[in-house]
Amino acid sequence: MRIYDIILKKRNGLENSRSEIEELVTGYVKGLVPDYQMAAWLMAVYFNHLSPEERSSLTDIMLNSGEKIDLSSIEGTKIDKHSTGGVGDKVTLIVGPVVASCGLVFAKLSGRGLGHTGGTIDKLESIPGFTTSLEVDRFKKQASKIGIALAGQTAEVAVADKKIYALRDVTATVEEISLIASSIMSKKLAIGSDGILLDVKTGKGAFMKNFKDARELALAMIDIGKRGGKKVGAVISDMDQPLGRMVGNSLEVIEAIETLKGNGPADLELLCRVISERMLIIGGVADENSAPDIVKDVIDSGKALAKFDEFVAAQGGPIDLSANYRKYLSPAGVIEEIKAERDGFVSGIDAEGVGLVCMRLGAGRKTKEDVIDPAVGVEVIKKIGDRVARGETLAVIHGNSRELVELERKVLMETFSFSTSEVLPPQIVHEVL
Repeated sequence: MRIYDIILKKRNGLENSRSEIEELVTGYVKGLVPDYQMAAWLMAVYFNHLSPEERSSLTDIMLNSGEKIDLSSIEGTKIDKHSTGGVGDKVTLIVGPVVASCGLVFAKLSGRGLGHTGGTIDKLESIPGFTTSLEVDRFKKQASKIGIALAGQTAEVAVADKKIYALRDVTATVEEISLIASSIMSKKLAIGSDGILLDVKTGKGAFMKNFKDARELALAMIDIGKRGGKKVGAVISDMDQPLGRMVGNSLEVIEAIETLKGNGPADLELLCRVISERMLIIGGVADENSAPDIVKDVIDSGKALAKFDEFVAAQGGPIDLSANYRKYLSPAGVIEEIKAERDGFVSGIDAEGVGLVCMRLGAGRKTKEDVIDPAVGVEVIKKIGDRVARGETLAVIHGNSRELVELERKVLMETFSFSTSEVLPPQIVHEVL
């Protein structure tokens, strides 16, 4: 069949067969299908969507276009996690050590931040000496030895997805749920884990702004994973305000450490417990009744914190980071408080706006080439539902340029909205699937 006929079929709302999708995708990767034809097919998908069978075929074809990491030689159940991205999302730094100290193997490839969302790799690289560039053999040996390894994504995984995503980015076809699901799962399935937990964010600071779309995306990814022979679960969590209090790379590492010590913010602690429990259930080391007690025990006993230190040391960081993080994580040079100008209740915090403030301070990237400043960011003191009095601190800016801090003060203040009447805090976990 001609590429033209494959595009026409999808444009007319019909299903493409696996062989048709394979001809299109492999031809595009090899340079035999031009950008304009792939862009036309993507736009047809944007309006007509992919069926579950088409989604699964596209995912599998992209998965097989690059390198796969076989974890079968590692004893035990291998578990992976993916977040669709948000502001202040340091969950991986917490749940990884938790589930590894419960007997699961947490072997994960993570990405860098771009735009208003942070990246796990950037957070870890704020730790002096920590390396995220692990050869596959070292990645597997470390996961086998200590139960946890985390590295940056390689260019060789899901090569077709990387090329197609770059085209989606410039043709206004990114925001289509079946394409998003296939893109994410092609990379997740390239790592030979036995199970996957998906943390799908919804709200102002998330990619999926409303619950309906977030749920549809979660269900699509679960379906793809199960068709690929994996145990998959999802948690739909709130991103209408930053998660926890810290936003910024080394600031989030500190908050992750404090959460593992049992001193974390309530919303972050709850989400990490729920995600950890679901991972234990998917991994078959706990059931609905026992999972909460097992997670609580490894945190309360210090086992999860000790696993965090072991993980950091194994990848080149200091062995005593959790006990002496102030020694290793230098603070920003300019720290300014943002004060409330009225009495009332915090009724909203624009999570995306906070993330963009942090990006402009240097905690994130406008382009992939931008250099990260690990020390800068924002500390959110007051959250939705909190009572505030005039003159109380709402947030703290951490920057290394007084000029930038002064420019962002007013912008940060505008991310807060207020009410004269009491406001209920948002529910952190919307649904468990």
